[in-house]
Amino acid sequence: MSIHQVIVAAAPGDAVTNAALEYQRLLQRVGPSEIYAAHRHPKLADLVHPLHAYAPRSAASRGDILVVHLSIGDADVSHFLDERPERLVLVYHNVTPAEYFDPYDPSFARLLREGREEVTRLAARVELAIAVSAYNAAELESAGYREVRVVPLVVDPVALRAIDPDPELLATLTALDGPTFLYVGQLLPHKRPDLLLEAHHVLLTRLVPEANLVLVGRARNRGFARAFNTQLAQLQLPSVRVLGGVTPAELAACFEAATAFVSASEHEGVCVPLLEAMAFDRPVIARDHGAIAETMAGAGVLLPAGSGAELLAEALAEVAGAPALRGELVARGRRRLRDVDPDAARAAFLDALLEVA
Repeated sequence: MSIHQVIVAAAPGDAVTNAALEYQRLLQRVGPSEIYAAHRHPKLADLVHPLHAYAPRSAASRGDILVVHLSIGDADVSHFLDERPERLVLVYHNVTPAEYFDPYDPSFARLLREGREEVTRLAARVELAIAVSAYNAAELESAGYREVRVVPLVVDPVALRAIDPDPELLATLTALDGPTFLYVGQLLPHKRPDLLLEAHHVLLTRLVPEANLVLVGRARNRGFARAFNTQLAQLQLPSVRVLGGVTPAELAACFEAATAFVSASEHEGVCVPLLEAMAFDRPVIARDHGAIAETMAGAGVLLPAGSGAELLAEALAEVAGAPALRGELVARGRRRLRDVDPDAARAAFLDALLEVA
């Protein structure tokens, strides 16, 4: 029996790609297991095969399993799945609501809508759906899925802390005057880095004029990147540093130098950087959208959904100015991390597949 995985697009640092690579290391202990993608970044050419290289239908066995990761629509993947005889297991990372991309990239927004349609279309065929959060599981059940298992992502946030921080970046960030707030995640519209800029502007002009904001993550959408860069230039915020993609050592330096971690995201199927911040004993501040509350599990400052720049800025100022509060949030984060067990997540994933096998 082979258990191969299919993803739409493989890219370095992408959460879906990282999950597939982690699962592959696990599945290869059981038998043949490769990853195939309709679109591949050149840097992953040695790890991920093109979809058209998949074995012909005649070579497939009904006993084989295809693990499909869905986060966006793609006609080639949809056609491929329709032709395959293998049993399907869906890993659902969630599909970003298309309306976030309508103003910046209508073509990409269309793919997101097609992705949601594909999730619904596959409900009758998928033998088991694995949701990486209860929030995602609820979406699948509302789309008609009957066999849904919540299996957490294989996450080991403590592993990042074992990496030596980049000394040059660490020295640069720790030399900054005032508190430093860190955001880690892609610069995309549903993540709302634009709201972080607004909140930082309020923070500087009204509350904590010496505050700093560090943004880590790739700007993968050109339309939104242009709008974000225009906003940054208009607000004239010299204390904002946009680092883009970073190495693990540089990321460790960012967490080490941060006063607290902040997210304004409005859509998350799960949010790993929140857990990574807790591993570095950093307080976390976020808004109650998607699976944010589920990920935090009471271990941070959870603002109401839809909170604006003013409330976000006030929360940042409160955390920066209250050592006792920071200590309490750090203690909560440590307790939260006791429930994050990568080995248990691996076992749960294998148990789910064994039910199908």
